[in-house]
Amino acid sequence: MYGKKLVISTLLAALMIGASTTSFARDLVMGLIPAENNEEMVKKFEPMRAYLEKKLGQKIKVFTATDYTGVIEGMKKKRVDIAWFGPLSYYLAELEAGAEAFAVGVMQNGKSTYRSLFVVPGDSPARSLKDLKGKSVAFVDPASTSGGLMPTYLVKKETGMMPEQFFGKFIWTGSHDAVEMAVKNKTVDAGADNDITYPLMLEKGLITKESNRVLMYSPELPGSPLTYRKDLPVDLKKEIQDAIVNAHKEIDVTGYGKIVRYDPVKPSDYQMIRDMVKELGLKKEQMLK
Repeated sequence: MYGKKLVISTLLAALMIGASTTSFARDLVMGLIPAENNEEMVKKFEPMRAYLEKKLGQKIKVFTATDYTGVIEGMKKKRVDIAWFGPLSYYLAELEAGAEAFAVGVMQNGKSTYRSLFVVPGDSPARSLKDLKGKSVAFVDPASTSGGLMPTYLVKKETGMMPEQFFGKFIWTGSHDAVEMAVKNKTVDAGADNDITYPLMLEKGLITKESNRVLMYSPELPGSPLTYRKDLPVDLKKEIQDAIVNAHKEIDVTGYGKIVRYDPVKPSDYQMIRDMVKELGLKKEQMLK
């Protein structure tokens, strides 16, 4: 009798181990928020995707969505395993989907931080944020840090009002490059972007300093993190992090902006974002529209 119980226990243990392994026999999925158009984002992350696939010995697929919330939802439903988020969308994914920050891109200037900025057409009379009262203004996405949270914080700090109250017309474009194009085409009087997309678009000739003039810069923000689901196997998470932070030793790393390497980060490195959300009194529902 004891022998039979032992055999059954051993078989059950083997099945459980098999289940935990086969649950990741499927392809790993990497989600990318649409900071720029989806095709551009996929193209930028392709070298890292291919490298990670080779390093982990497992297929990696890329998932994009039309808005930031789509990627958060994908991780919440366990259809996305690894994701690149902005700081605020990471905070939301942490709440909604158990996302855990593990790496951040370091740029050519040695920084992993970046800034939000307001841009206006070159011939705009605006010289300060207060000059935009009653004007039409475009932000990126309610879950964007540099195109949502930080510009909202700046408007509230400068005027005592929220963007919806201060501006005459307030719209969300869905991506940073769409904000820049709206300003260039004078569809809006001003827009909120960041100092990663803005210089890249200048470099490509899509905008000029005359068509899109920087009105103001924000303080530094923590860099956009790579994350994974907290409930992934510990050994798999370690393999993913090790592969990413050592990637520059084997390939020219790529990502959002001119990345030269990835450094490890911890969830606690994003406390500034949690504090800003609390100070503005923003509810989860407002940022997950």
